[in-house]
Amino acid sequence: MADSVTVEDQKFCLKEVLNTFKLCLSENKEVYLEHYVAGWRGLIKFLNCLGSVFGFISKDAVNKIQILVNHMNDENGSQYITVQSMVKYELENELVDLTKRGSHPESGCRTLLRLHRALRWLELFLERLRTSNEDSKTSVMCAEAYNESLSQHHPWVVRKAAGMAFCMLPGRLSFFEVMNVGQPEQVVAMLGEALPLISEVYQITEDLYAQHNMLDLP
Repeated sequence: MADSVTVEDQKFCLKEVLNTFKLCLSENKEVYLEHYVAGWRGLIKFLNCLGSVFGFISKDAVNKIQILVNHMNDENGSQYITVQSMVKYELENELVDLTKRGSHPESGCRTLLRLHRALRWLELFLERLRTSNEDSKTSVMCAEAYNESLSQHHPWVVRKAAGMAFCMLPGRLSFFEVMNVGQPEQVVAMLGEALPLISEVYQITEDLYAQHNMLDLP
């Protein structure tokens, strides 16, 4: 187990992530960026608790979160309250590189898309953990989730490194312990409550990006 587990601020708690994603959606199903970022901070703690295996994803996620926070805190921060308002603002003001890399490599839309893709991988992996049994191999579950999501956006070298990293994953019970919920059946129950919330946030974002043809931003 990584040293970060012993640091209070770095401890992961599945319930905190659950509560954060509960706050993510407004009454009319807009995604609040502040809570989306907070939810990701919790998920990064989860990745970091498992040591360096997920470092290549968690480090990138930290960088992406900081970019979004910078947008939220700058002079146009009022345009970054929700994902929907951010998309509207950046498209209307031509702040997104739609077809090739240009002068907006840190646009909110491009940055969030990278987190969005990684969220899908985590959602698929955690769902496999939820429905797994004692004999299930976390390396296989994680690789399957990765191949269904993030891998298509990564070059061969990264895919190869990811595959090797997944082979080093701890067992199913170690994952459950990291979640700081209790017995395995309690973890499974809370995952059953959290994953539909994460899935809904993901799908709303996916539909919004598809509507504006932004699922393949360079």
